Amino acid sequence: MDKRLFIAEQPYKRLDLFLSEQTDEFTRSRLKKLVEEGNVCVGGKQVKKAGADIKTGDCVELTVPEAVEYAVKPENIPVEIVYQDSDLAVVNKPQGMTVHVGNGTTSGTLVNALLYALDSLSGVGGVLRPGIVHRIDKDTTGLLVVAKNDKAHVSLATQIAEKTCKRTYFALLEGNLKKDEGRIVTDIGRHPTDRLKMAVLPEGKGKIAITDFQAVAHFGTEYTLCKFELQTGRTHQIRVHAKHMGHPVAGDMVYGYKKQKLGVEGQLLHAWQLELTHPTTGERMTFNAPLPPTFQEILKKLCKRYAVCGDFESLC
Repeated sequence: MDKRLFIAEQPYKRLDLFLSEQTDEFTRSRLKKLVEEGNVCVGGKQVKKAGADIKTGDCVELTVPEAVEYAVKPENIPVEIVYQDSDLAVVNKPQGMTVHVGNGTTSGTLVNALLYALDSLSGVGGVLRPGIVHRIDKDTTGLLVVAKNDKAHVSLATQIAEKTCKRTYFALLEGNLKKDEGRIVTDIGRHPTDRLKMAVLPEGKGKIAITDFQAVAHFGTEYTLCKFELQTGRTHQIRVHAKHMGHPVAGDMVYGYKKQKLGVEGQLLHAWQLELTHPTTGERMTFNAPLPPTFQEILKKLCKRYAVCGDFESLC
């Protein structure tokens, strides 16, 4: 049990904000959870409201419980580790692999694989999501970064929140995208009738979602290869925004068409590039993962069918 004592030198409108400025080991969401679980006392009295006021001179005691043994077991599942050091690892996730356990999935996840392949993972994500800073959908391929210690986790999560971590995706969209570039800004939240899906909602009804897009190649009126850059990281963001444009991601059986002409299983959406600042060294680092073979083969066929001479070597 780790107990820490802090004295407020000025007033704060929120307890979790005060705590986040006293330590760089925990995310604000993690501190909020610690407060709500009864691990914080102010002036000797337990406080469970993260939004509680803090006055100048208040004595705040934070108790950090001992780490709980991972509830997820290591599994010897092949996973491509693009890079790793003592702070982080960058992984190229294959299609069909869920990032972490949940919703009835207890094995075969990326977390199971990482617990076997790596020597450590951060605990900030909790016992079911160790090391997971951000995630990509089960049938989306490509890069994501995982944290190997809590300090790295906080740094990487902050970069994502402050939009200094750059994430670039490529997707094959249904139809001919008539506007070659632009920015989509909407609110995204749970679908009002289907709770397993996300949807664009009226302003103020969801969380702000911002996606930049650029058409890379047009294949007649059937398909458009498009580059996306995430400015926020909402669940299913690119897939929902693609549907919102009227051009869902090819292969997407949830947000797209039920009848798929390409015969693929899962959406043709790939996290191609990840750019971040190293939590310890401050070095700016860029990682790339080539389009998976199935995606590459489909592009070759479309190029041949429509006589499109696209320079896609950098993607492959």
